[in-house]
Amino acid sequence: MTVQMTLTGTRMRREVLEIPAAVDRLLTNGAADVVRAAAALRDRDPRFIVSVARGSSDHVATYFKYASELLIGVPVASVGPSVASVYKRRLRLSGSACLSVSQSGQSPDIVEMARMSQAEGAVAIALTNNPASPLAEVSDHTLNLHAGPELSVAATKTFVTSLVTALWLLAEWARDEALIAAIKGLPEILADAVTQDWDEMCGALENRNSLFCLGRGPAYAISNEAALKFKETCQLHAESYSSAEVLHGPVSIVDKGFPVIALTARDEAEDVLVNVADEIAAKGGAVFVTSSKARRARTLPVVRTGHPLTDPVALVASFYAMVETVATRRGINPDAPRHLKKVTETV
Repeated sequence: MTVQMTLTGTRMRREVLEIPAAVDRLLTNGAADVVRAAAALRDRDPRFIVSVARGSSDHVATYFKYASELLIGVPVASVGPSVASVYKRRLRLSGSACLSVSQSGQSPDIVEMARMSQAEGAVAIALTNNPASPLAEVSDHTLNLHAGPELSVAATKTFVTSLVTALWLLAEWARDEALIAAIKGLPEILADAVTQDWDEMCGALENRNSLFCLGRGPAYAISNEAALKFKETCQLHAESYSSAEVLHGPVSIVDKGFPVIALTARDEAEDVLVNVADEIAAKGGAVFVTSSKARRARTLPVVRTGHPLTDPVALVASFYAMVETVATRRGINPDAPRHLKKVTETV
């Protein structure tokens, strides 16, 4: 496949570079809706939340799960959209909240689950880049991502603005001023994050067709997103594991030079993830980690945000810049991955 290049690179590259401006636009224009939805959550005081999403959006839901459980103490469970759309079952959701994440807001199964959750008594909140979408119509609160048009098939701007919106909702719910301040400081930090040099990692992938992505806690969501992006933009077989799970079997396939990327925030999980990264490096793996604490694994430069819950946002911005480079070096157009289209509507 011929990679369509311009003076400013692929469309994906341009959209990665637009991430700081997209987040700034979200913070400027999205506050009123986020504050209203947070107030609704405070009023409801849900004992649990369900999330509804697929693909990259489900990785946002995983991030939201960890952030909610760490910050608010409210558990979050992912529910299968097919329960409502295919099996026509109803869930007992009275007194709960439902977070649906979909950049297009069009997939029938996501819409049907959101509709059912609202009918069953949940506060239905939608995160979407299309506030006029069917998903918005069946939700009590619609949080516009304000990402602007995203034309590359690979979601980047919408993923990051979804992360920020989800975390901002929790921060306002908790009235956590330190976290709100960290969120508002993200545009400047992300401008630095998208310029980080991860070229050494690119080199380790040149003659490999498989790799591991590792994370722990909120950064595990970024590991999941990284593995998906390697598959869809680079045609690389990538598997995501929690660092707590990778030594329970998967590590057996690691041979000399086997690539591993370990993504960690500056939080309580950093030390345990770095220890696993070092252990895999000692077995011969080409391991790269976003921490300066590594002894055997190689360190990737990162921009810290001053808060452990916003660190993953900067991590994924740096990752996106790197994975676009990997794709183009492999002669693949990341804007139009084979077999994929921008909006996938599932029943």
